[in-house]
Amino acid sequence: MSKDQPASVQPARRAFLRQSLTLIPVATLASTGLGGAVLADSATPVSAEPARAAPARAYQPSFFTQQEWAFVGAAVAVLIPADALGPGAVEAGVPEFIDRQLNTRYGSGGLWYMQGPFHPDAPSELGYQLRLSPQEIYRLGIAETDTWCQVQFGKAFAQLGLEQQQQVLEALDGGKLAFASVPAATFLGMLWLNTREGFFSDPLHGGNQGLAGWKLVGFPGARADFMDWVERDERYPFPPVSISGERG
Repeated sequence: MSKDQPASVQPARRAFLRQSLTLIPVATLASTGLGGAVLADSATPVSAEPARAAPARAYQPSFFTQQEWAFVGAAVAVLIPADALGPGAVEAGVPEFIDRQLNTRYGSGGLWYMQGPFHPDAPSELGYQLRLSPQEIYRLGIAETDTWCQVQFGKAFAQLGLEQQQQVLEALDGGKLAFASVPAATFLGMLWLNTREGFFSDPLHGGNQGLAGWKLVGFPGARADFMDWVERDERYPFPPVSISGERG
């Protein structure tokens, strides 16, 4: 992803979301530098008024506490904000997607090899090197971040202004915060990965509500046949379709 500052966040947002369609396995995300481009882009003023996006459906978290839920909602709103191009992560139900995923075998680490020895400083291509499950990374990362925000600003992350939230996520991404229980950049990397997954997943999994992510990038979804359009240098003209048959 280019690190160049865009003239407007609108083409930048479309660019980084298009590139996000290739989702990187979380084992490669234990290093730093994953969210810097989107964080920098989201700080650029939007040249047009944000479109009014429908709110996500009502959902009661089953994994996150209310304080954790507030953190996740605030953080993903910074990572993928609503703007003139359409709904952001919150409106698309990304917090619901993350909460639901953390109550699966993925969340408990049941899909990973979780036995030692652990070598956190090993190259990322050697695989995940922490003893923490995704559930633990979220729980510890949110707690440590909120504690740091309380010391620095006197408020939890979700209560901060947008500019301060931006600064905190940039510090997490750059590994500038030294946490005792989990590497800050690993926490931010997992949050950023799961935010993209939720924004582009089939709505069956809780995110991409209203097919917001697919409509943004022109992805046809679960249509039976769209191969005739793959090589054309033009936008796919038909609305996306989810696995359940929902149309965008």
